[in-house]
Amino acid sequence: MSDQTAKLNEQELKAYRVQGFTCANCAAIFEDNVKDLPGVQNAKVNFGASKVYVQGNTTIEELEKAGAFENLKIRDEKEQKVEREPFWKQKENIKVYISAILLVVSWFLGEQYGEEHILPSIGYAASILIGGYSLFIKGLKNLSRLLFDMNTLMTIAIIGAALIGEWGEGATVVILFAISEALERYSMDKARQSIESLMDIAPKEALIRRGNEEMMIHVDEIQVGDIMIVKPGQKLAMDGIVIKGTSTLNQAAITGESVPVTKTIDEEVFAGTLNEEGLLEVKVTKRVEDTTLSKIIHLVEEAQAERAPSQAFVDKFAKYYTPVIVILALLIAVIPPLFGGDWSEWVYQGLAVLVVGCPCALVVSTPVAVVTAIGNAAKNGVLIKGGIHLEEAGHLKAIAFDKTGTLTKGIPAVTDIMIYGGNENEQLTITAAIEKGSQHPLASAIMRKAEEKGLDFNDVIVEDFQSITGKGVKAKVNNEMYYVGSPALFEELHGSIESDRKQKITEMQTQGKTVMVLGTEKAILSLIAVADEIRETSKEVIGKLNNIGIETVMLTGDNKRTASAIGKQVGVTDIKADLLPEDKLNFIKELRGKHQSVAMVGDGVNDAPALAASTVGVAMGGAGTDTALETADIALMSDDLSKLPYTIKLSRKALVIIKQNITFSLAIKLVALLLVMPGWLTLWIAIFADMGATLLVTLNSLRLLKVKE
Repeated sequence: MSDQTAKLNEQELKAYRVQGFTCANCAAIFEDNVKDLPGVQNAKVNFGASKVYVQGNTTIEELEKAGAFENLKIRDEKEQKVEREPFWKQKENIKVYISAILLVVSWFLGEQYGEEHILPSIGYAASILIGGYSLFIKGLKNLSRLLFDMNTLMTIAIIGAALIGEWGEGATVVILFAISEALERYSMDKARQSIESLMDIAPKEALIRRGNEEMMIHVDEIQVGDIMIVKPGQKLAMDGIVIKGTSTLNQAAITGESVPVTKTIDEEVFAGTLNEEGLLEVKVTKRVEDTTLSKIIHLVEEAQAERAPSQAFVDKFAKYYTPVIVILALLIAVIPPLFGGDWSEWVYQGLAVLVVGCPCALVVSTPVAVVTAIGNAAKNGVLIKGGIHLEEAGHLKAIAFDKTGTLTKGIPAVTDIMIYGGNENEQLTITAAIEKGSQHPLASAIMRKAEEKGLDFNDVIVEDFQSITGKGVKAKVNNEMYYVGSPALFEELHGSIESDRKQKITEMQTQGKTVMVLGTEKAILSLIAVADEIRETSKEVIGKLNNIGIETVMLTGDNKRTASAIGKQVGVTDIKADLLPEDKLNFIKELRGKHQSVAMVGDGVNDAPALAASTVGVAMGGAGTDTALETADIALMSDDLSKLPYTIKLSRKALVIIKQNITFSLAIKLVALLLVMPGWLTLWIAIFADMGATLLVTLNSLRLLKVKE
């Protein structure tokens, strides 16, 4: 939970979904109204996710009353979303059609009988009232509280226009305002749909077996330990462990991986994933609110409430900017007439300045971009935990990678087998049988290789097994004593190693491989090289990052030789080996001193200190690992580094769009205000300037939905 909602004290926090927010300003007013409700101790609105968190007792009816000024609809957080009417059929938009027809009819009447005639004036007045009714209600309420937002400024401007006889223009402004508000609602809904679509991923019911009975039940009633039956073509409703069956699951919704993954007994599966071919029985391990999908949705919604640095700047700026505009408009309306100017002309200019000055586009410039980018990332299997992290990722100059489990698979595998006399399968069987008794981490790699080749090493009788500390093991097989261990063990046993074998050992070690030797007291029979395999995507990802000007550094506790071999293979710009966890931490601090913006990519467990010290901590494999979800600023939900260049690209694009939005919002206002000098600023130019800016800022932000890998 973000700091903002955490501040609400932990006493019973209730979340509701809100439908109908158009601007950040309206959300702030709604928040104040909810705080004033009887029984409510505190409230916090999350505009990006369209939610309100309430501490205290209240009802949905009361909340809707608090949001009546914006005609907000409230529903319980868990309630299914109501299908909205098509955009063109919505009640708010029907008023716009009637108002527009009245405006056109009045304009024709004005052409026929002259602008001064009573008929066009009545038509314009009716158009203003129908189209601007809800606007006036909001505006007058705000005026009584001395709140200066868009509605207040528009209300003053339209009433002023009517008072100085500009009925036609007042009506045009109302229509333009209503149209642009409707379009803004449409655009914001579009930006939020990326989160709404995440919620619809998992089914709301599942087929559960309890005892001998099978039944369809709602996910809220499913308990941990229930057996869920998932047929081919169905989506999983809950997280769990497979207890029967094998199938391929499409996990794209959670991890962003497009390639389906095979799951079988004892493997973890997630709600929202699609079962493609086999029948699975899954033991439910988490309640519906604790599933990985629920966590993702919760974290994404919280992330949208986190203010990005540019948003904090804009909010502060808008706070001082609006009163300055109101004073400026007043001065323009009053001072020139005192020096002989025409009152109606300058009052009109002052009213136009009020409309231009509204900071709507500016206030919405950052949140819409942040909401859209975070939503897009979540759909692609990347969890960005706040606007601040989104912006920081766009500034990155260097990325440090943990080696084991990040650039490599973290599982040692046999890479080479060299045989000196005898049969390869026979010798591998003997080695695996002896290593079965060993605790050495590389033993499992040899046993896996033997299993892959279908060798039956479990039936081999091993006698007199003995560990030789730090060097290897020895044991009797078929009455012959075999040794398995490091080259150093055989140098000790044989006095020296033949030059061709010695050369081969050195060559493999230079490639970063660990060499194990099988032999007897007299001869070396085979060399087995084991190495931690590099992930298929590592080289490509590092190449892409280097190409976009990011310094890549590999950090590892391994020795310099192994580190350098792997570092060269993947293509990192710098390699740091023999590091303890605190050394990693110190190196990150050093890197920050040099570059300021530095990311650390790790698996979120042993890299926690370094992840915390970096500007942006990126955890691998967020799906299924709570540590990664909790400690990192960005979690790559699949164990796939290829999402990293996409994340950097998205963040950089978001930064560009936020800058464009802020610059454009301010520039368009400045141009419109300069039109006051020659007296060219009209009310409808003013409304076009303000609403055009808001709309363009929103549409510009929606371009972030198109950023692909």
